[in-house]
Amino acid sequence: MMKQSTKEWFRQGDPWIWLNAGAVTISVVMVTGLLLLIAVRGMGHFWPHAVVDGTYAPAQGEAYHLVGEMADEEWISASRLRESGVEVADDVDVIQRILIKTGNRDISGLDFRWLIADEIQNITYPEDLFTIERREWGNYYGVVKAIKENGVVLNTNGELYSVFQQRLDRALSLHDEIADIEGKDIGAINYGLEKIRLSERALELKGALTAQQQARFQAERDEFDAQYNVYKESLDRLYHEIAKDSVIAVSMGGVETEIKLSNIVNAYRPNALNIFQKMGFYIAQFYAFLSDDPREANTEGGIFPAIFGTVLMVILMSIIVTPFGVIAAVYLREYAKQGWMTKTIRIAVNNLAGVPSIVYGVFGLGFFVYFLGGSIDELFYPESAPSPVFGTPGLLWSSITLALLTVPVVIVATEEGLSRIPKAVREGSLALGATKFETLWNVVLPMSTPAMMTGLILAIARAAGEVAPLMLVGVVKLAPTLPLDGNAPFLHLDRKFMHLGFHIYDVGFQSPNVEASRPLVYATAFLLVAVIASLNITAVIIRNRLRERYRSLET
Repeated sequence: MMKQSTKEWFRQGDPWIWLNAGAVTISVVMVTGLLLLIAVRGMGHFWPHAVVDGTYAPAQGEAYHLVGEMADEEWISASRLRESGVEVADDVDVIQRILIKTGNRDISGLDFRWLIADEIQNITYPEDLFTIERREWGNYYGVVKAIKENGVVLNTNGELYSVFQQRLDRALSLHDEIADIEGKDIGAINYGLEKIRLSERALELKGALTAQQQARFQAERDEFDAQYNVYKESLDRLYHEIAKDSVIAVSMGGVETEIKLSNIVNAYRPNALNIFQKMGFYIAQFYAFLSDDPREANTEGGIFPAIFGTVLMVILMSIIVTPFGVIAAVYLREYAKQGWMTKTIRIAVNNLAGVPSIVYGVFGLGFFVYFLGGSIDELFYPESAPSPVFGTPGLLWSSITLALLTVPVVIVATEEGLSRIPKAVREGSLALGATKFETLWNVVLPMSTPAMMTGLILAIARAAGEVAPLMLVGVVKLAPTLPLDGNAPFLHLDRKFMHLGFHIYDVGFQSPNVEASRPLVYATAFLLVAVIASLNITAVIIRNRLRERYRSLET
């Protein structure tokens, strides 16, 4: 066998094949490693971490009782500690320190503390230590000593934990009833009263408000008021019931605290859980993260409104961008005269794909929100003045702005698909007596649907992760209501919404509690990737099915 020379090897292009393969492999490994890092750091947050009990004896200062979770650890240079005023031996170069989540922010004012590992002594893991997740002030770590009902300590007959869980389950059930009445029932009443006010104001502006109509509006208000009084009585009863129970807990340092059960989201003893209980707890916590609303300035609770807003916006964007992109591509490829003007338009479309996204946000704010939305308010919603309806950032303008941002991708992909359809297919259809439009509608467009779906996939991948333009045209930190609810017209395009990308930015860079928000940043980032991947996979499946369906037309 003749040995191949190096010069011949290079001339045949084999090195470039190996270089490309190596580059792709390295890229895949790096992306996979990044996703694994995000998944581990984010998903590990929901595992029930053990609570330690020990003594912290610093070289400077007095020793004190320590209770909390070991959240993180690191090795730092001794010189760094010396510069901060901590006494460190001269022969020590690096020191290990541990991040302890002590919670109890309402008592100590600190949620996290960096402590030197060697100065933590007498570490134990008592099974009676509780982790109590609260609606306010974050986690509480301590031992539950007693349960009170209407200020009176109950005799639990040695079943303190069981009685505590029963009372907590009751309080959580009452809280859900309260939230349901306030959010749905009373929310629907307020929505109905606002519609009555706007209808009355509209007739007043037209000069057509009669005494009979005023009486009708007043009768409707009286009906809503009667419904509200019924719900208010139920709320008063529920608030009285939920306020009865409280627990006496002892935190580190022996400080007793009375905690209302209405302020508790969850309570458990992590040191007493076995592996199967921990797995069940993990699943329940992850589900709560996906289904609950955020709390404590987005550093606690769930992210369901952000997931809902992201998916809904992407769906609306897809509905808007697909027909416009396809129509533009069909015109450029099938009807427009192929000359310098068409080439110029194609160059402009390609250049639009490279425009920074923030520019689209500024354009959307100026044109869609202020000009178009303001004009719509003046023409169709004068009764709402001075409060804007569509003249303010919202879901509709966000979807249109992102559709404008991604339409070049759809146009280019669709044009590419149209150009690959053999000329003989068109000529065969025309020869059989079909018109140009019939050929286009029945033959060309069905065969190009996989290319359209490819453009839509790229558009979804681009739009779902965009944040900069949405900050100007509709996304907010906390949305009081979802854009989709049970009140007509059900889909409220004028409402502001939450978005996973903006949630990551807000939690990661605007949070007052950086250490508490860090794992949520990882978890939300992983979830955003998962949402984008799910949308893309769905589109890919549809594209592949369309490709198989119309493959016979190519032969």
